[in-house]
Amino acid sequence: MRNTPVRDIAQADFSVISPDWSCFPQNVHAFTTMRKAGASAFPYDDGYARGGFNLGAHVGDDLDVVRRNQDALNQYLPSNIIFLSQKHGTVVCDAALAVNGCEADACFTNQGAIACAILTADCLPVLFSDTRGTVVAAAHAGWRGLASGILQNTVKEMREAGAEEIVAWLGPAIGPAQFEVGQDVYDAFSKILEHTGNYFVNQLVGGRASGKYLADIYGLAKSVLSSVGVNSVHGGEHCTVSAPENFYSYRRDGVTGRMASVIWMD
Repeated sequence: MRNTPVRDIAQADFSVISPDWSCFPQNVHAFTTMRKAGASAFPYDDGYARGGFNLGAHVGDDLDVVRRNQDALNQYLPSNIIFLSQKHGTVVCDAALAVNGCEADACFTNQGAIACAILTADCLPVLFSDTRGTVVAAAHAGWRGLASGILQNTVKEMREAGAEEIVAWLGPAIGPAQFEVGQDVYDAFSKILEHTGNYFVNQLVGGRASGKYLADIYGLAKSVLSSVGVNSVHGGEHCTVSAPENFYSYRRDGVTGRMASVIWMD
């Protein structure tokens, strides 16, 4: 369903973060929503007992309220968002062919006026475009998907759809000072990346290794992207856990809302 004309996101009642990526072509538009200025009540509110902009219909929020938030967002997009059923996997779908609830953790398009979007609340959202503005994509990169190949698969699908030089933006996610993980996460990345230790800080208890680490999901994503030739990577400065006034965080709150990261071409 096309929404025409597209309204200026700067005039929206809800809040967004737009990528600072001057290298992106002018026909590409992207942002990540924040938790402010929606219709959702606690625990999906804005953190101050006012309406929150929860976009996830699978988290226990009132579905009528979620639809109000989704409708508000769609007014600023060229097409209604297709909400994927994200499984922390490696499936990438064509946004032009996808339907609501299709199982995938990334989507791409080489068509104009089609929005690619994913939902997060600590997992890493990655938005992509080629420098010519002919292919865009959005990927949900929790640690499982990141270790299994979701970003590599997204880049592969973009290239098969005609993308040449690709640039990426890392949206708000759990930051390296907050992302405590176990040995299983370290081991998963040690199988696919060199210098894995560069992205993990060993947590010591009584001067001894505890089997827990602080992981840098932004650094891990940059290393994965570099391995497939994507070296122009922006963003990575926001921590969802540390900024409750701006972001939903599953790690921090447990029951919480979801934010959308969206990209499209004119």
